[in-house]
Amino acid sequence: MLRHYTQLAVLVGGAAVLTLEILGTRLLGPAFGVGLYLWSALIGVTLAALAVGYALGGRWADRGPTPQRLGLLLLVSGAWTVLVPWLRAPVLTLVHGLDLRTAVLVAGTVLFFPPLVLMGMVSPYAIRLKAGSLQDVGRTAGNLYALSTCASVAAALGTGFWLIPALGVSRLTFLTGVLLLATGAVPLLPGLRARRLPVALLAIAFVTAAADRAAPRDNPNPALGLVALEQSAYAELKVIDYQEQRALLIDGAPHSIIDIATGAPAYPYVDVLEIPKRFYDAPGRLLLVGLGAGTVAKDYSRDGWKVQSVEIDPVVTKFARAHFGLTDADGKVDHADGRRWLVDHPDVFDLIILDAYGSSSVPFHLTTTEAFALMKSRLRPGGVLAMNIEAVGWDDILVRSLAVTVGRHFRNVKLLPIVEPPSDLGNLVLLASDNPLDLPDDLPSPPDRWSGDYNRTHAWDNAFTVAPGRGQILTDENNPVSVWSDHINVAARAKVREWLGNSGLDR
Repeated sequence: MLRHYTQLAVLVGGAAVLTLEILGTRLLGPAFGVGLYLWSALIGVTLAALAVGYALGGRWADRGPTPQRLGLLLLVSGAWTVLVPWLRAPVLTLVHGLDLRTAVLVAGTVLFFPPLVLMGMVSPYAIRLKAGSLQDVGRTAGNLYALSTCASVAAALGTGFWLIPALGVSRLTFLTGVLLLATGAVPLLPGLRARRLPVALLAIAFVTAAADRAAPRDNPNPALGLVALEQSAYAELKVIDYQEQRALLIDGAPHSIIDIATGAPAYPYVDVLEIPKRFYDAPGRLLLVGLGAGTVAKDYSRDGWKVQSVEIDPVVTKFARAHFGLTDADGKVDHADGRRWLVDHPDVFDLIILDAYGSSSVPFHLTTTEAFALMKSRLRPGGVLAMNIEAVGWDDILVRSLAVTVGRHFRNVKLLPIVEPPSDLGNLVLLASDNPLDLPDDLPSPPDRWSGDYNRTHAWDNAFTVAPGRGQILTDENNPVSVWSDHINVAARAKVREWLGNSGLDR
């Protein structure tokens, strides 16, 4: 029964390492955003844990290796992994208030360092157990490390491509722990008396089933305001109802908010994105990159524009249709990366709106001079490029660098700020065209501070330009937007916590 146990242990341990590393981005992403710092922290924690595990495993193996001790490593790592879905909330409370980099390092270390150290101990221990003689050590080590690596590759692909969308994050974490526990228990079973073995197996199955029912679930809870929740191939998506508003949250950051009673968008930038219509005598063709809840697509389609939307995540479109009133009449939606779609489709548009930047995730490949050159090639002569930017202050380095990068391809670039005071977190709309960016008529006078007309006139009256040289030209080769977006992410998540208070809807 134990003849091939070392291979089984290495196979399961190698698969679990990569599964936990990927799951870490989903367990911590809603709290911190899935950005450069989270990935760096998780990779760093994983490698450090494996290094410690390799050293400890080799030393422990020299003290007399047995299959039972090897199984013990997997048993303890499995027990910790099973508890991770329950540990997540108190750990996030523990790191609340720390700066982003410290918070992700501490959270990642507490949740994942212990089980990963134990999994790191498995390979050197298995080599010592499996090698029959000194002459076999090299071949045995090579075979077992190859087996572990192949298992890691399969787990990485399976976790990201199929398992997370199918099972959810919490349940997959729990089942990974159960698999480790089951594998660790294998060398203990032959020691049981024959008549006790069925009882032990039945008890294990019963406890596992009971624990699985009690494990946290990635399920909606409309009674508490969590209308919908789904793990897509790209992010955790939530639809929440809170204080008479409905919001679409992607990895914990709000991307669209509407008034539940009226369906009107609550984000002022949606009002400001109506301004580009006024540069045209009649409705034309709009390419919208980044669908969100569909508020911009609905606004333009209802004014007679022919809208083509490109959204990378099909679940975003699903939620927009199910919970935010998007219909087929609001234009066609293709599911693809925005830049890839532009490469594959030579269609020409009157207006392109880029609404794919989030506070926690700015796709760097949509911010470069190469990307903007491609967008311009898909505009009619004199067409307009508009983009929604979230930043901390009107003079944010991200804002200035996007303006000067776009300015390499368009003669006129204008920024329309929305938030007050100018140093606060908020949105700006960037407009770019080879034609003058002058409105043919004055904007309507706002009836009150909270009207869409106020948002438009305020933004237009405060429009400004960025002088060449005041920002960095962003290229595919040199693009630090992931680093720059760190402080935007921190500020945005502080606003979310302030808005949602103790509702728990941001967890």
